[in-house]
Formats: sequence, C-alpha cells, structure tokens
Amino acid sequence: MKKFALAIALFMSVLAAQAQTKTVPVQPADSDDQESLAKDYLSQIMGVALSATSNMKLFNFVHDWIGTPYRFGGSSKKGIDCSAFTKQLYSDVFNLTIRRSSRDIFSMVNPVSKDDLKEGDLVFFKIHSRRISHVGIYLGNNRFAHASSRGVAISSLDDAYYSRYFFKGGRMLESFKTGLSSDNVDKPGPDNN
Repeated sequence: MKKFALAIALFMSVLAAQAQTKTVPVQPADSDDQESLAKDYLSQIMGVALSATSNMKLFNFVHDWIGTPYRFGGSSKKGIDCSAFTKQLYSDVFNLTIRRSSRDIFSMVNPVSKDDLKEGDLVFFKIHSRRISHVGIYLGNNRFAHASSRGVAISSLDDAYYSRYFFKGGRMLESFKTGLSSDNVDKPGPDNN
C-alpha cells in the first residue's frame, strides 16, 4: 500500500510540474505596438516626446551611440568628436554625406532660429571662440545629441552653458541633399569641444 501511495504521489507531482511549465502561446505583437513601445522607451530616455512622424532611425542611432567617449579627430565607437558624430549620423540616418568640420557643415545649411528648429536640424555653437567650434543634432523639446567632452550625450539648449554659446540652428540645403561634393569630406576638422 505504501508503494501504491508513493507511486500516486510521484505521479501527481509530475503532473503538477508539467502544468506549471506549460507555456501559453503568446500572440505576436504587431509592429505598431512594438514601435509604440520603442517610442515610449526612447521618449523617456531622451526627454523628447516622439510623435507618429518622428524619425525612429534618428533616435535609435543616437541611443546606440550614447556614452561613446570623446576623442578629438576620432570617428568610431572607440572615440568620436562632434563633427564626426554628426557626419556619421547624417550618413546612416539621412543617407547624406556631409563635410567633416563644424564650420564646413555650417556652410551646407540654411540658418534657422532656435524657435524654428525641427527634428534632425543641426545646432551650432561658438564655445570660447569667435568661430563655430561645436555642432549637434536637434531632437526636439530643446534637446540635442552631440559628442561633447564627456562623450556622446543628449543635452538641453536651455542649459546655461549651451544657451550661452549657442550660435544658430541650421537645416541642410536642398542642393546638398541631391548631390554632394566629396571635397574635404573625410578630413578631420579642427573642432574644439
């Protein structure tokens, strides 16, 4: 009788274990739900409200590079400067080849006031200089991505430091969107961050 009771107890424990490990088939989430979750996540991280028209490729690119160390003249995840970060972003996100220094990049844009900046526009600074010495990419809500001396980060144009040195915003000229010259495209720029 003890063997029979032991067998029944063993059998019941096996059934209970199987019942606990059975998986319920999960309905695959549709791509709209996944994109919505991604937008919510990136909105929280970056402090920018992403809309239905937001360029997810832009925000994913920035997210992937956040924390990359700063290196003057650098152009890789081992270290990058502001103009190389901007050049890489424009290449990967917008499929545009832009110049390498912040001053040369400024020559490729239509100036835009701070109030008229749109997602993907460029922001230029004159930091301790009479000339443009820093560039970043506008994300919205007065926030921009850039490679600063602390590495790739997201900062606010309202921050006292960046507000003090802000020069102008810029939007890429249509003529550069259609056909860019390769002159001086790969030369490291004299940007000071």
